[in-house]
Amino acid sequence: MRVTLLYIWLIVTILPTFSQWGTIAYYHVNKDYITRVLCENRDKPQLHCEGHCYLAKRLKAQEEKKDQQTGEQVRNLPILHLFASPVTIFEFLPKPIADNQQLAFPYQLAAYQAPLAVVVPPPCV
Repeated sequence: MRVTLLYIWLIVTILPTFSQWGTIAYYHVNKDYITRVLCENRDKPQLHCEGHCYLAKRLKAQEEKKDQQTGEQVRNLPILHLFASPVTIFEFLPKPIADNQQLAFPYQLAAYQAPLAVVVPPPCV
């Protein structure tokens, strides 16, 4: 059962990729018919079109159809609001400091110590 579902999923996923290949294969299989009947330039053999105009039109139509379907899918997507919350305006007002109040710092500055006055040479080996 799982293998069958896997194959079905694989075919459904990969099939749209091969749609243009199918059109090109159809063109090569029926090239004579397309050249004689469906080609727009069949009256102008010096152009050597051989049905390429028909193939180009079919491929362009497929591409436009795919773009249209993609556009419809994008338009029909539900709007998902992630991390949405009402906007709140914050105001940071300065806290007044009284004249007799000292600012309290949680650390104290260390007393300055001069570097060693004598440079100690490295030990001799």
